[in-house]
Amino acid sequence: MSKDVFILGWSQTDFARHWGRENKGLKEIMASALEDVLQQADIPASAIQSAHVGNFIGELTNGQGQLGGVLASVDPALHGLPISRHEAACASGSMAVLSAMAEIEAGRYDCVLAIGVEQERHLSGEIAAKHMATAALAGEESEAATFCWPWMFEGLAAEYERRYGLNENAMREIGKINFANAKDNPRAQTRDWQFAEGSFDADDSRNPLVEGRLRRNDCAGFTDGAAAVLLVSADKARELGADPEKLPRILGWGHTTATIRQTDKIALSANEALIFPHVAKAIYDAQHRAGLPNTGMIDVIETHDCFTITEYMAIDHFGITGPGESWQAIEDGRITREGAIPINPGGGLMGQGHPVGATGIRMLADACRQVTGSAGAAQIDGAKRVQTLNLGGSATTIASFVVGC
Repeated sequence: MSKDVFILGWSQTDFARHWGRENKGLKEIMASALEDVLQQADIPASAIQSAHVGNFIGELTNGQGQLGGVLASVDPALHGLPISRHEAACASGSMAVLSAMAEIEAGRYDCVLAIGVEQERHLSGEIAAKHMATAALAGEESEAATFCWPWMFEGLAAEYERRYGLNENAMREIGKINFANAKDNPRAQTRDWQFAEGSFDADDSRNPLVEGRLRRNDCAGFTDGAAAVLLVSADKARELGADPEKLPRILGWGHTTATIRQTDKIALSANEALIFPHVAKAIYDAQHRAGLPNTGMIDVIETHDCFTITEYMAIDHFGITGPGESWQAIEDGRITREGAIPINPGGGLMGQGHPVGATGIRMLADACRQVTGSAGAAQIDGAKRVQTLNLGGSATTIASFVVGC
């Protein structure tokens, strides 16, 4: 029988920090997250038995591969440990977590670090966009676009319009909500940003078009950062002085991978109710493993909102509304902090920023804050179960976790 997996500690760097201006890179960013997670868990680095690094394109952004070795150089206690690096575009961090979980469940190790990291702000927008395009099908997708991912997710918006009709005003309201939520988040990239009247409207001067119908404030921004979680078994938690009954636990998980070309994904679901059935499968697999019948048992959702249309898609794929009816949950306030099913109360990717390899783990860190009542101004009263949804590429790699306490 597999062991339960508890989260002993969690951390996130300040996503507004521009590490390149300090002449610091991936090693220093990971070191910051590691120091914070060890302090939060109140354990020494020597307690870690294994580690997993999530990172998308360190070779392109920093000229640096072998990130397991980079992590091993951060603290002498990590030298000689088994450390692996994982890549699945924006879901890279979640892949690191799944591998760390498997080691504890199998009994290989009892204290495993999962850490995600990316550095992007030292690059120009066009160069960063070119590097990010490697998560699409090379040489075949978005070749005519200046910015690959707004162009790709415009394709998702167009499919919503074709199948169900798309409420663009509701879609843009998602950005308004998430940027507002980030104002209260001391780690969010956009916490000090100011938005003029019309910044979330179809206003070409204040909210210019980027690709297709997607505008500037429909898009999450590149940023630098790392996030980390320390996963432990119940016995190890007790050995390290913690009560597992008071720790967040990963109750369930889901993981699916679809064919890489976006148009193929959409074609495969032509006769389905949902555009991305494999996304819903990952969500419901996580709920099933957690022993939950549906999303009605979830108190908070941390979902991937690289673009407003991505969260729009998540709403109906969670079953919060019927297919194509996501706009209803936006208009009636269900997804706000005060609503029945708050989504991204800390700002999501749009408000917090999107350091690609760190995002899936950052979601877990936010989930831990919610279920332990330590989310500050973003805290949702009575939050006991939080579900994450992390997407890599054009919804190619999907990971979902249910966290409870």
